[in-house]
Amino acid sequence: MSSTGVTRLASEPATTVPLTIAIIGAATIIGAWIFQYGFGILPCPLCLEQRIAYYFAIPLAVLLAIGASVGASRRVLIAGLVVIAAGMLWNAGLGAYHAGVEWGFWQGPQDCTGPINDLGTAGGLLKQLESVQIVRCDEVQWRFLGLSLAGYNALISLALAGIAAWGAQALWRSDYGSSSVSQ
Repeated sequence: MSSTGVTRLASEPATTVPLTIAIIGAATIIGAWIFQYGFGILPCPLCLEQRIAYYFAIPLAVLLAIGASVGASRRVLIAGLVVIAAGMLWNAGLGAYHAGVEWGFWQGPQDCTGPINDLGTAGGLLKQLESVQIVRCDEVQWRFLGLSLAGYNALISLALAGIAAWGAQALWRSDYGSSSVSQ
């Protein structure tokens, strides 16, 4: 990013921070879908649970960016960024927990998942059950540089939490920081 881009990000956090969160979050979810639907790496229950924070944060970030562009209250923008920061921080913890399950540091949940759409006849049910692929939370399907997708999710979620917290702090300081110093 050029120095002009950094200056703009620092000078207009009300719009750029939510847009940054929405873009990075959307890229992360699209990447997860590519791994799932493009490469056949099926998500386990913990993987699916980790997506919930993105499904919440992305639309909220877009709404905050739109709100900032039409003059929404700074308090609303700050509150929205704090909510995103808290949600992504929780998700980073969930991703770290999942990565720990994969590494065998602790035991994970006992539930598994697999698609069973149409049960059909008894013979069809048996054939369907034989073809179901069970995805366990403690089995890593893909690693890069020693990290699984859960590990990368933990890092990305932590980064998004930090960006949201920084944006909320920048907005707070721009509105309330100077007035509290003069009192």
